[in-house]
Amino acid sequence: MTGEHLPSYGDGLEVAVFGATGGLGTAFVQALGADPAVARVHALSRHVPVELPEKAVWHRCDLTDEDSVEAAAQSVKDGAGALQVVLVAVGLLQDEGLGVSPEKTWRQVDPQAMLEVYRINTVAPALAAKHFLPLLDRTRRATFAALSARVGSIEDNRFGGWHSYRASKAALNQLLRTFAIELARRCPTAFCIGLHPGTVDTGLSKPFQRNVPDGQLFSPAYSAGKLLAVLDALGEGDSGGLFAWDGTRIPY
Repeated sequence: MTGEHLPSYGDGLEVAVFGATGGLGTAFVQALGADPAVARVHALSRHVPVELPEKAVWHRCDLTDEDSVEAAAQSVKDGAGALQVVLVAVGLLQDEGLGVSPEKTWRQVDPQAMLEVYRINTVAPALAAKHFLPLLDRTRRATFAALSARVGSIEDNRFGGWHSYRASKAALNQLLRTFAIELARRCPTAFCIGLHPGTVDTGLSKPFQRNVPDGQLFSPAYSAGKLLAVLDALGEGDSGGLFAWDGTRIPY
């Protein structure tokens, strides 16, 4: 059986998606749930998704609570055994209720807001990796991927600003690179990468969409499809990398 999105992974796929109620997370769940090569989608989120494909099973998981992540990992392991794909689709850029917004100058740096951004963008994916990297299949092609961002690239930073968000994603990139090195020793057929989805029409990007060039604001379904194609095309030397939605490798 040939997969619609991930033919290089074979069939009978067990996949897990963190952030299953978010814009991109929902799109991943729907796309993978409709893929004939996917046996089951493990949808992980704090709240039950409004709509789940027939092949999806929901696991409660709060990525800011390690006990919750560990329990979710055990639940997935009990149901799936090994996983071929793990996607972490969580992130925080702005939240008025939490007093979090992208800084335009160093004068706006707030320690509590910065800690919250790190908690969601860096620590949460690290907890997902801690408990789900051991679930990756060691007998076949497998991938752990987390949503990062081009603005987290130190080399690509030309405009400044967005201090906390940039730094949290740069830290995530370093973690993914470090996890990839360890993963290669334990599971040589697996990849660990970061993904830049482009500017996607979700709640995260809403306040900033007016400055997006024509044709560069993507639907969640479009971005999810492009990112799955990136996973499908991964090859030798790609583990530990950061990749844009079009497959371009982004320097850290």
